Amino acid sequence: MSKTIQCIIIDDEVIAREILENHLQKIEKIKIIASCKNAIEAYNVLENNTIDLIFLDINMPEISGLAFAKSIPKNVKIIFTTAYREYAIEGFDLQAVDYLLKPISFERLYQAIHKFFNETRLKKIAPIPVLEEQQNFMFVRADRKMVKVNFNEIKYIESTGDYIKIVLENGSVVTRETIGNIEAKLPTRNFLRTHRSYIISLAHVVSFTNEHIELKNKSIPISRSYKSSVLNKLESL
Repeated sequence: MSKTIQCIIIDDEVIAREILENHLQKIEKIKIIASCKNAIEAYNVLENNTIDLIFLDINMPEISGLAFAKSIPKNVKIIFTTAYREYAIEGFDLQAVDYLLKPISFERLYQAIHKFFNETRLKKIAPIPVLEEQQNFMFVRADRKMVKVNFNEIKYIESTGDYIKIVLENGSVVTRETIGNIEAKLPTRNFLRTHRSYIISLAHVVSFTNEHIELKNKSIPISRSYKSSVLNKLESL
């Protein structure tokens, strides 16, 4: 049997730590020993526990993640987490297992865990499905903070250049994300990609034709490349 991997999370943002905790609890053989808000707390944990893997934020006050990474034993593996792409090169220079850009989806984290298992030559974890029934929300970065978006409040999602607009029953959230990353966070049984720029909530469909889907007060196009899968899905409901 493969050993249980003991890990710690280090991030000064409470929500960022909670997102990682929620994701990691879905993965067999991963045990969270501590969730620390700064490097000083983490040093104390390392002194008293055997740690295999650290999820480490880079941009932290007092002691940065990069400085912390340079000060710990080489046998402790690191997966960097940050909201800033410009740190990626320096992070990989420190031989990090992976570099995750916030907001972190379960799928992207899962890929990083597999990289860790491959690099340490441990037995791979078995494929684990996203537990859609257990998670009915996602977090996205908007207005310099992580914002919780409940799936049942989403009407549709629209890609507008470099930004994604998530239209809710009451209001909207704009985030600098790709529509592909957002799509990966959504439960497939409740949402449908209709176009390279649109994802709809099936619960809000009023009617449809071969070219458009009508939501309340909004008509969503069906592109040629998505038409077959979209119509098959809608006609099976």
